[in-house]
Formats: sequence, C-alpha cells, structure tokens
Amino acid sequence: MNTEQLQQHCRRLAGATETLHGAPSNILVYAVGGKTFAYFKTSEPEQWRFSLRVSPEHFLELTDRPGIKPARYMGRFHWITIVEVHKFPADYLAELLDWSYHKAAGALSKTKRLELGVLLA
Repeated sequence: MNTEQLQQHCRRLAGATETLHGAPSNILVYAVGGKTFAYFKTSEPEQWRFSLRVSPEHFLELTDRPGIKPARYMGRFHWITIVEVHKFPADYLAELLDWSYHKAAGALSKTKRLELGVLLA
C-alpha cells in the first residue's frame, strides 16, 4: 500500500476528517469526532512517515522491526511511526489502522458515534 492508497483508506472510514496543519508541525491528521487516529508528516526530511496508535502488545512487537519506531512525543501512548509505508504489508497496515480508528471512536459518546455513523463491533 502506498501513501495515496493509505490516505484514501483513512478518508473512507465513517466520520473521518482530514486536517492539514502547516508549520511548525506540518502534519496531515485523520480524526473521528475530534479524536486523532492517524497522521502523516508532510515536510522533509520525514515526509510521508505515517503514525498511528496500536495495542500495547503490538507496540512491543512492531518497534522491534526495522523501519518502525515509537512516534515522537506519542510513543508513551503506544503510537508508532512507520518510516516507509510501501514496505509494510498492506493487509496488516489496514488492520492496525482500523484498530486505531476504533480505539479513537470508542472514546466518543454513544450519541456522537451515532451522529457520525460510526459502528463499533
């Protein structure tokens, strides 16, 4: 999966919003109901690095892999940064992204989830 396909996947999630923040942060944020579930770095030298939240078990497993590191400032909350998205298995990435989305959506009130059309399994 390349960065464009990943962005499309993020946009297709129910209630997802996309916000581009300029300098100094330079990030493209994906959120549901104001809760961030993923983001891209949009400036060099880290352009198109992708960050998302993972479960504590996946955090330990993934940060041992080359090309994946704890996300800056967010690592303590089990966020990872994938340096080269196209080298990461697409199915696994989609699974991790969906988990992050559902984790963010789960923090919303039931009323807000219904308003956004978010269904949790």
